[in-house]
Amino acid sequence: MTTLVTPADVRARAKKLFDRDARTWAAEQQTDVVLDVPLRPPTEREALSDLDRVRQWVDGWRGVSEDSGIELEWAVRGWSRIGSQEVPVRAVLRGSDSIARAAGEAEGWRLLVARLDALRGLTGSDSGSVLRAHARAVADLDRADFDRLVDVLAWLRENPESSRLIRELPIRGIHTKWIESRRGLVEALHRAGTGAPGLGLREPSPLMRIRILDPSLSFQGLTDVSAPVDDLAASPIRPERVFVFENLATLLAMPDVPRAVAVHGGGHRVDLVTRLPWAQAVTYWGDLDSHGFAILNRLRARGVHATSALMDMDTLFDHRDLWGIDPDPNVGVFERLTTDERTTLQSISAEGNIRLEQERIPWSYALARLGAS
Repeated sequence: MTTLVTPADVRARAKKLFDRDARTWAAEQQTDVVLDVPLRPPTEREALSDLDRVRQWVDGWRGVSEDSGIELEWAVRGWSRIGSQEVPVRAVLRGSDSIARAAGEAEGWRLLVARLDALRGLTGSDSGSVLRAHARAVADLDRADFDRLVDVLAWLRENPESSRLIRELPIRGIHTKWIESRRGLVEALHRAGTGAPGLGLREPSPLMRIRILDPSLSFQGLTDVSAPVDDLAASPIRPERVFVFENLATLLAMPDVPRAVAVHGGGHRVDLVTRLPWAQAVTYWGDLDSHGFAILNRLRARGVHATSALMDMDTLFDHRDLWGIDPDPNVGVFERLTTDERTTLQSISAEGNIRLEQERIPWSYALARLGAS
């Protein structure tokens, strides 16, 4: 017998469609969605093979209530041996409300529509793509947090260049962690409504760690300093040599070097180096792997004149026994590497994406090549 399509089957299809497309419907205010399901009623021969099953199937459809969201189309079959029988032939769900109801998502659907409608008033009528992209995050907020989101967007819209810290925002229930944990959502919705690239807030200056390698340059005797990068940028020190190290342990181990400063600048911290006017020409030493060269390339791309140290073929092959494997190499294109650096990076790849970490290199070997021994 042909597989009979049951009310449960239609509800399951409605649920699958709802889960896939409901955010788009709500974001783009689509109400004319239709789910049309042929029920494939049995032939007379099929019905005769299992009358009880067919009767139960028909009764199941007769039991579908009018408020289920499912419209049924019935047809009379004039069967010679069983007689005329009325059977359901099609189930139609017209509109997103009906599909949500059949899917068992009526309450969640009403909430999603109401929330996106409220946000549309703050983000504008052309914000459908942004609302769709963030609909799940909006739906997952509890009521208090959604109300706070609306309050934040409204306040930011009225105060586009407040230059306040998050802690200073006069919005009940808003604190730094609340904004930071939802920053992508807030920024996207604010940008959709105002076109502003940011929130107009004042950001705390990130901390940066440096070591003064010449006591004559110290901050009133302090030689190991973590301070806001803007404060370090404004300091009067003018070193003749600046080392930038990817590895903190290397920074801490450096001996005294006349007129020199060492900066911890691995990963995204290299962006902070560009904010130091006294660190626009540096010696950079990173891990001998694709990520170390990516950081070097990034430093140069931001305008810093960076000379690499211990990132060459000699260092790589002098320590072959200390190689490890990089499980997730950076496959970017680094246009600002020198010819020798590019050759070293190619060897790293050719040898199987190996890596030589800074801390594996003997300290005496490193100091000699840094000119710090």
